[in-house]
Amino acid sequence: MAAQSCLQSRAQRSSARPSGAGAPNGRAELPAIPEVHGILPKSKTKGIDFCGVDEYYYIVCSDLGCYLRSTDFHQGKDLDIFGHHNSVRGGDHYLAHSDDLFYVIKGDSYRRVTDLSKDSDSVVSTLHHNCQNGDHYFSHDKYFYIIFKKKGVYRRVTNMHEDLNPVQNALHPKVKDDANPSTFSFHASVLNFLPGGMSINYGKAFGVWQPVKTVSNNVKVSVVWEQQIVSKVGYVKKEMHSMEHNWKLSSTVTVGASGLTKLLLTAQIFLTAEYGGEKIDSKDETWSEETDVSEKVGFTLPPNTNIHFWQYKLGLGKDDVLYCRDLAFTDNSNPPTFVPLPPAAA
Repeated sequence: MAAQSCLQSRAQRSSARPSGAGAPNGRAELPAIPEVHGILPKSKTKGIDFCGVDEYYYIVCSDLGCYLRSTDFHQGKDLDIFGHHNSVRGGDHYLAHSDDLFYVIKGDSYRRVTDLSKDSDSVVSTLHHNCQNGDHYFSHDKYFYIIFKKKGVYRRVTNMHEDLNPVQNALHPKVKDDANPSTFSFHASVLNFLPGGMSINYGKAFGVWQPVKTVSNNVKVSVVWEQQIVSKVGYVKKEMHSMEHNWKLSSTVTVGASGLTKLLLTAQIFLTAEYGGEKIDSKDETWSEETDVSEKVGFTLPPNTNIHFWQYKLGLGKDDVLYCRDLAFTDNSNPPTFVPLPPAAA
């Protein structure tokens, strides 16, 4: 089988950025973007890839520190998840070859291992100059195939270090231009592991302010107000727990199922809107399971004024995923105009 290559509060800190305009329902309006979201292309990822050999297919997600193995991506069969050794993270290309070895290509060299979760028997070799800078790497039977799109050719060798038994041919125009590709659907449990896939299953990410409490002074004198404000803070586990049902985790996945789910969520939220994300870095928020938190607030309320308290939350589709820890307040019914979390790095 061909082996495919593997895709007033702490809130007002300097990293805050503008959000959408205020809306009558107390939520910041989300920018109008297309509802069709895509999977992040390989050209925009590093350390994420497909590969496969014999009865197994793999999705390598080295950004999450793990890889997924399955016998059928379409039906989501036999979903086993293994930890990823640090030495094989961040590869440009991943190959599973017929000799029961994995090849991890990084720059002008490759690392060969028998198990992506270990490094005890690794061998590092330099790619022959004729095998360097390929756009795609595949393997089938005893051969390695390297596609050079700009040159319009592919090269077939039996050894990428020595460039043994080379054969080079022109790509068919339909292959070069990706014309008439075949499309195969992924099971939802598999799709979650692809960057952008969670937005297809659950809907695009959002970040909005929700109202928590309104305090009013309807008299003609100032009033000293002091009270405990209670809000939920943390990860809404019940909304996303179902995605873990089809998983079988190896002990090499040290974060556990719940920790892996949180990593997938932060990765989805991190993406741009084009891929169903919100372009927000949420990894430093409180991702422990949601709980009620009480905060004592006191101030002098001027005559005939209202103070509106708000909390920022993140979610996917229609589901709340994370209640952020900071509160903000406004003197009108419009939500704050800043985002209390740092933007995703470019």
